[in-house]
Amino acid sequence: MCGRYASAKDPATLAAEFDAADAMGDAAPDLDYNVAPTKSVVTVVQRHPREADGTVDRSRTERTLRVMKWGLVPTWAKDASGGAKMINARSETAAEKPAFRKSLAERRCILPADGWFEWRRDKTSKQPFFTTPRDGSSLAMAGLWTTWRDKADPDAPVLITCAVLTTDAVGPLAEVHDRMPLLLGRDSWANWLDPDSTDVAGLLAPPSIDLVDGLEIRPVAQAVNSVRNNGPELLAPLEAEALDLDAPDLFSGRA
Repeated sequence: MCGRYASAKDPATLAAEFDAADAMGDAAPDLDYNVAPTKSVVTVVQRHPREADGTVDRSRTERTLRVMKWGLVPTWAKDASGGAKMINARSETAAEKPAFRKSLAERRCILPADGWFEWRRDKTSKQPFFTTPRDGSSLAMAGLWTTWRDKADPDAPVLITCAVLTTDAVGPLAEVHDRMPLLLGRDSWANWLDPDSTDVAGLLAPPSIDLVDGLEIRPVAQAVNSVRNNGPELLAPLEAEALDLDAPDLFSGRA
């Protein structure tokens, strides 16, 4: 699963990395080392632009950074309260679920991340781990998005929400948790984001072991457990003697 992650690169850096225009403006979220459900998050989308008269120009697409709320609220939902429970969508079943299937077909996005947090449990404790690219690049977490309108208040702004797709954990990541975000390699970004691409089944498989080999898994302090804590110290590796769990292979920092 993915219930907490870090997004601490500025919009200009993300725009360059994902070859996207920054369309967030003043709505851009602050740098966040402890992104939690229902927060506003940065996403990458690719859509056909509209002309001044509202006509969709299907001859071209634009890739942009957009702000969405993490926790998908289906268009048919009576209210927005259920979004906090729909932060993840299982890649294996998203095409079948009423809440996700239309978004999978038509509204896909990428959620850039410096890395994600996961908790490894034993009988008496939970140890948080942070998984991040060794080279400092951003992860591209596959996501779905949609829009929701409050029928009781036609003047209310449209709510744009998203969910992270998850998949079976690969290799040593399974030592921490059996699920992980669905990560997209750079060569998959264009097809995933293409609004005219209807066949993305091949991109829903767990990431390759080569991609996973480029990740570092490191134990971090319990401070990340509280969403009130937010700062680069949350990403700092714990010393071996501070670990509650016996995880020598993970602590070595090698995936």
